[in-house]
Amino acid sequence: METVFFRDVKQFRMKFLPGLLGISLFFSPANIPAAPPKKPRLFIADYENVLGTSMELKVNAASPGTAEKAQSAVLHEIARLSAILSGYDPASEFSRWQRTSNIPVHISHELFEVLGLFDQWRVRTGGALDASAEVVTRLWKQAAKNGQPPTVVQLAQAVAEVKQRHWRLDSINHTATHLTKAPLMLNSFAKSYIIRHAADAGRKAAGADAVIVNIGGDIVVSGNTPETIDVSDPKSDAENATPIDRIRVNNLTVATSGNYRRGELIAGRWYSHIVDPRTGQPADNIISATVVAPNATDAGALATAFNVLTPTESVRLAQQLTGVDYLVITTAGDRIESPGWKTLELPAGNRKPEMGAADDFELLIDLQIKLQEGFAKRPYVAVWVEDENHAPVRTISVWHGVDKYMPELKSWYLKYRDRYKDDQNFHSSITSATRSAGKYTVKWDGRDDQGKPVKPGKYVIKIEASREHGTYQLMRQEIAWDDTPKKFTLPGNAEIAAVSFDYTKSANAH
Repeated sequence: METVFFRDVKQFRMKFLPGLLGISLFFSPANIPAAPPKKPRLFIADYENVLGTSMELKVNAASPGTAEKAQSAVLHEIARLSAILSGYDPASEFSRWQRTSNIPVHISHELFEVLGLFDQWRVRTGGALDASAEVVTRLWKQAAKNGQPPTVVQLAQAVAEVKQRHWRLDSINHTATHLTKAPLMLNSFAKSYIIRHAADAGRKAAGADAVIVNIGGDIVVSGNTPETIDVSDPKSDAENATPIDRIRVNNLTVATSGNYRRGELIAGRWYSHIVDPRTGQPADNIISATVVAPNATDAGALATAFNVLTPTESVRLAQQLTGVDYLVITTAGDRIESPGWKTLELPAGNRKPEMGAADDFELLIDLQIKLQEGFAKRPYVAVWVEDENHAPVRTISVWHGVDKYMPELKSWYLKYRDRYKDDQNFHSSITSATRSAGKYTVKWDGRDDQGKPVKPGKYVIKIEASREHGTYQLMRQEIAWDDTPKKFTLPGNAEIAAVSFDYTKSANAH
């Protein structure tokens, strides 16, 4: 092949330009069709040991790289703020400040802001929200250990300790002076505060279309993608129970607080972990309060306050803020809704159908994930039912993440992959009272995947767990679906620390 050299551009043009003009139409950049932008898709990751509970992180992004960058930023921001605000970490800035006494201490912007918000909410709620409620909480924890409720004298002493002024803020010098020895915790809305900052950090770092962070049932939806959220039924602790409502939100925070997951059992009576710092008594008139608000701390603070205040006080308080909607469930089962709550609800046709047990019995399954140090990804877990001929009967629950790893739940995925692709219920977020890290309850109501009652007979419960780049585990428990209550346990493995089964009368049995 001949190699030709040209002295200058002019010579090149004279020899080749006439021929090139005839085909320039095909090579002009203006005429080359641009590659269509990649459509954002959902990337999901679940973690344990995040602020003492579980976290579901969703990123709507055009690529795995963008999603991973957003996830990394979210985790970094949670760790950063936890190191400032945690009352459980003795090395946190808040804990170190608590160990000072009557000395002005220059503190971070975040700690100063949160302490200032507690001052505001203490006034707004007439003392129903108070960081020193920890005094009362510790009193009731000790009472549970002693096996009897606190005395009238002990309660009066605790309330008196709460009513003190516990700090003084100096906005000019940006200092906080710790004034008392009362234990303090920033629990009421610090979690929502952290979630909001983490979601914003994730979007800013990666330019993701949307970031949804759900830590222990408190959810921040940040971005251009509306999120469907199931409101957990406070009378059924199972993760897969029919929700009491289903809403759709965008660029809002959803927070739920209630007494149905944490508390103290004393002399056979259950006492809520939410206490009224004005009286020293556990809050027991409300079992669940869900709040939707543009401001994360408003949502978190109101959800807790609504468990303490009377319904009339709660309605009056909500009216003082803009854009707040709520659903409150009383101990008697009454629903109290804001005027705008209906605008958030999905149409009835888009909600999960309400189903009770197929007969008088149901199977409760308690799972405990084996926890790892730090922010650890939760393994993928599938819980389902097969008949004695190994035919699939019902998917009870499936916890998943990145789609490409779903086939690692190989036994479940082999039988359910088509349904997984079509059923958006797999992707709904759940707002609920906070659970302890790694502890889950699911139930089987005796129905198949079509909602029909199963026939009496033998069935096999399968529990499959697979960790990304980790171990694979499959557990089996045979059960006779009949009219005889029974209990089982399975030994733990590398991913599931413990499993227990309770085949019992349904709470709705006649």
